[in-house]
Amino acid sequence: QLRRTAMSSGPSTEDIGEQLEKLKADLETENNNLSKLVERTVQKLNSLTNAKLDVAITGVSAAGKSSLVNALRGLKNDEEGAAEIGVMQTSMETKGYPHPTFPNVTLWDLPGVGTHEFEVQEYLQKVHFMKYDFFIIVASVRFTENEMLLAREIHKMNKKFYYVRTKLDVDMESERRRRNFNEEKTLEKIREYCCDNLAKAGEFHTRVFLVSSHDWSRYDFQLLLEVMGSELDEIKRYAFITALSNDSREILKKKKAAMEALVGKVALVSSATEAVPVQGLSLVYNIQFLEEIMRVFSKAFGLDEGSLQQFSKQVGKPVPVLSSAIRKTRIASQIDSEFVKFLLSRMCKYEGRNVWERMALDYLPGLRSLFGRVNSFAALSHMLQRFLDDAEEDAVNILAKAFDN
Repeated sequence: QLRRTAMSSGPSTEDIGEQLEKLKADLETENNNLSKLVERTVQKLNSLTNAKLDVAITGVSAAGKSSLVNALRGLKNDEEGAAEIGVMQTSMETKGYPHPTFPNVTLWDLPGVGTHEFEVQEYLQKVHFMKYDFFIIVASVRFTENEMLLAREIHKMNKKFYYVRTKLDVDMESERRRRNFNEEKTLEKIREYCCDNLAKAGEFHTRVFLVSSHDWSRYDFQLLLEVMGSELDEIKRYAFITALSNDSREILKKKKAAMEALVGKVALVSSATEAVPVQGLSLVYNIQFLEEIMRVFSKAFGLDEGSLQQFSKQVGKPVPVLSSAIRKTRIASQIDSEFVKFLLSRMCKYEGRNVWERMALDYLPGLRSLFGRVNSFAALSHMLQRFLDDAEEDAVNILAKAFDN
């Protein structure tokens, strides 16, 4: 958890110190060869920001797969570009649906393993099993033996899978007509039925996530997202988290944490590659690189025209009303060199250049030849952290505007 200064958002000098300490350790790993460290850091950043994630969703027709595909892409079923619902699958064709903002993340609608008379192994081959990072196995009533056989094969190949029981809204609506209806007991009954059904086929200690096809904020959907994200490696996890729909403060916090982990890397690359002096600041930065990264950060928070237009349709509020909540940062397309320079200038004026000079010398006394770049690294780390603080605040304010009656 980052500490905050009393007078502003952004990290404290202790946090900057930790960034410098990590930079020192990373440099030592590369025998104080800055070029090698920067090269390795650029490779890591490229891997993170360009990571591809392919998620397979399988189950019989009418199980709610298309609605789940749309929910994971942040779309409602009736929106343009949404996966069509209520379509019976009659072939072994797989259909990919790229995320509208982050096209490197693709949700794949697979035919159920029982759609045709194929052995599980043949099914896996026909749907190009190896291309997917993990599987979601969907059922609206119970899981079939074929789906359990599929899960076992997935497990043998060291890939993750998740059982998801959909259409909880239909069950709950029916159960509410009964006397002495108890939602918690009803959910537990449905969960036990699914688990018992799986256990009879030899699937023990299996987790089943219960979700509604109409209200994704209820039941286990948020837990499902959390578990899926936690079980991915660092690179795939970043792609998954940044592509999540910005419809809750909890998700915005997760996104901010994911991007905070990049601050040191971005600061290092910007202050050490193609960096030029910034007039009036006596510091060196790669401004174009900063612009690009900050636009990516803004898009992850939904602070771009496309995301605002999509959210406007979902909540029934005009785009100008929603965008009026963006007070501390800018819409992604308006992040330019002048805006970046303004933020850098604000940081330097507030903290004072002497603070970073002293810290750079304290943490890296043996690297005086890198002093100017280390000083720039410290200042930039502070600026980027404050930018993330402000972007999260603007995203939260957009949510408040959206649901303000």
